Order: sequence, then structure tokens, then C-alpha cells
Amino acid sequence: MVEGTGRMTRIVLEGSLHRLSALQEADRAQAVADLEAENRFAPAAHPDLQSILHLSILDGRLVFDIRDGDDIAVVAVGLAMGPFKMLIKDYQMLLDSYAGAIAEGREAKIQAIDMGRRGLHNEGAGLMQERLAGKVTIDFPTARRLFTLVCALHQKL
Repeated sequence: MVEGTGRMTRIVLEGSLHRLSALQEADRAQAVADLEAENRFAPAAHPDLQSILHLSILDGRLVFDIRDGDDIAVVAVGLAMGPFKMLIKDYQMLLDSYAGAIAEGREAKIQAIDMGRRGLHNEGAGLMQERLAGKVTIDFPTARRLFTLVCALHQKL
């Protein structure tokens, strides 16, 4: 259970996202819009913080640069990308298959791939919550959407 009223009021993705497909860009835009509308996210030491999150990948680490409403740094949390890499690779393969299935008009395949995407999102969200435990309080839907953004950021590498 997530304590406090902390939430992100804005999400800034640091780095170029030039390699995103139309589907990835749509996923990224939807995740940002959903997060800005509703989320539960706060540094453990600041459970009621209304924050701006600058999310990036630097030197093989996923960086959550959490700032206050005036965009002043409060805390940065870095996570090794290693535990996420296989999930991100699998997610990219599913997106590629999804694009192919759409081009071919194969509805049954599209539905099966969508189920796989949901499963990967759930697994990624669980890993995100596990890795942020004790550092950031976050609910499952927020972790799920952040996983989408991590996948989008990883594509630039």
C-alpha cells in the first residue's frame, strides 16, 4: 500500500527519442498523459511531495531525478539497467511482431501479442516496484506506465 499523497505533476524524459516507431511514440505519449493525470509516486523521505520527474538512462543506470514543483532537485535515485534489459528486449520484440501483425491485418495475432505486452508490462511494473522499494513509494499502475517510458528511453541506446 502506498502511503502519503505524493505524486508527479510532470514527467520529463531526458535524452533523444529519435528511434521510436509510431507505435512506441503512441505508447510513450499515452503513458506520459496517463501519469500526469493520475499517479502515486514520492521519495520515501518526502511522502507528500508534488514532484517533477526527470527520467533518464545515464552510464547504464536508470535515473529518477525527482524535483520539487519549482524544478529544484530533491533526490536522485539510480537503478542498474541490467535487471530490466531482458524485459525491454522482449518488449521490443513484441512491438516489432505487433507492427507486422497490424500490417498483415491478422486480428487473432494482434490480440495474442497484446496479451503478451500486458504480461511484460506487469512483470516490468513488479520489477520497478521491487527495485524502488525503500527509496520511492509507487503504486502498480504508476510503475507499469513508467516501465513503458523506460522502454522508450532504452530505444535511443
